[in-house]
Amino acid sequence: QVQLVESGGGLVQAGGSLRLSCVASGRILRIAFMAWYRQPPGNQRDLVAQISEDGRTYYVDSVKGRFTISRDNAKNSVYLQMNSLTPDDTAVYYCDVTDALLESDGTKWSGWGQGTQVTVSS
Repeated sequence: QVQLVESGGGLVQAGGSLRLSCVASGRILRIAFMAWYRQPPGNQRDLVAQISEDGRTYYVDSVKGRFTISRDNAKNSVYLQMNSLTPDDTAVYYCDVTDALLESDGTKWSGWGQGTQVTVSS
């Protein structure tokens, strides 16, 4: 099936930058939407940014101008460049895939990665 593997999280000081990566492994023909969500301690998981297969993007207001989502369709990968980080950005960040078309049987798969911790110190 499909597995999402995230990387790039860590500890950074306020004002710093991190780049998250997520690779979807498996025999995938195409992926309709890829996104990043985050879940701060004690809070719900919320959408941060989303990118469509043709490159259209959406950002939550709190990250506009600071975060950039991108993808490499050939590698079934999505990235999140995070600049000017603040302590409010501290959270577990999850990669999300919606409607990955599988080569094996033509069905669509959607799911989450395991999450990567981002901690921003003040």
